[in-house]
Amino acid sequence: MISHAMFEASTTATYFTVDFTYPNENPPPLLLAHPLRNCAWHPQEEFHMDLKDKVALVTGAGSGIGKSAAIMFAKSGAKVGVLSDTQSEIEKTAKQIGESALALTADVSDPLQVASAVGKLVERFGRLDVVFANAGINGVQAPIDDLTPEEWDRTINVNLRGTFLTIRYTVPHLKKAGGGAIIVTSSINGTRYFANSGATAYAVSKAGQLAMVQMLAVELGPSNIRINAICPGAIDTDIEDNTQKRNVDKVKIKGKFERDIPLHNKPGSADDVAKLALFLASDASSHITGTPVWIDGAQALLR
Repeated sequence: MISHAMFEASTTATYFTVDFTYPNENPPPLLLAHPLRNCAWHPQEEFHMDLKDKVALVTGAGSGIGKSAAIMFAKSGAKVGVLSDTQSEIEKTAKQIGESALALTADVSDPLQVASAVGKLVERFGRLDVVFANAGINGVQAPIDDLTPEEWDRTINVNLRGTFLTIRYTVPHLKKAGGGAIIVTSSINGTRYFANSGATAYAVSKAGQLAMVQMLAVELGPSNIRINAICPGAIDTDIEDNTQKRNVDKVKIKGKFERDIPLHNKPGSADDVAKLALFLASDASSHITGTPVWIDGAQALLR
């Protein structure tokens, strides 16, 4: 039986205190039988939505969601490795953050480059606690009988293989640190929205990311590692500038994908997604794992 719960907030951090009361001061066995079994039981505990003394890696941090998250992580107390495949872009992000940032350049689809970047981060800051696997591309959007195998491979390699490699080379360090948090940027495409015809390669990569997250939640739970997926809808970033569309009008479903957003009637911002990433990276979400969180203003629910 839960006796009561108290929720508080301060100007420096958001936290809550929950007071559970059970017979004989012990929780029921069911609460202990879960993958996060290494978590200690505390009848009363405070959880802060900050990353003080933590070290984080953010991929795709040169712009958009990744850049906003890296800046927010640093403001919340973390040392941050900011990674992009464009050196000039990522150096600007690191400069904006300051001494608590390390600029890393790597192609996330290349295992040697990813392993090297992760090694440099751990060598610089001594540990790793949070991984935000955010790097991704829209790739080429075209009818399935127009899309080339090379275009398919490029999208899958960056989005899905890149996520795998990021997790593959960071998990050993998270285990060494005693646990941590992984956040993956998926999408409403391929998880809750399927009317964006022509974006098949992208949607498949995003569905694969969510499957990976849910598989690994069970596998990594005993190591006290949480992993969750953020699934954005239309977000006001410049990713569309790097999207190649070819003959999509032939297969496009009529609709106003970017404009039909019930909440606020406009796309979300990179900061909106960054705040969600901060929550999932922090101890405030300590019992959340294997969960997709759609952040789309109810956009995908219209179809």
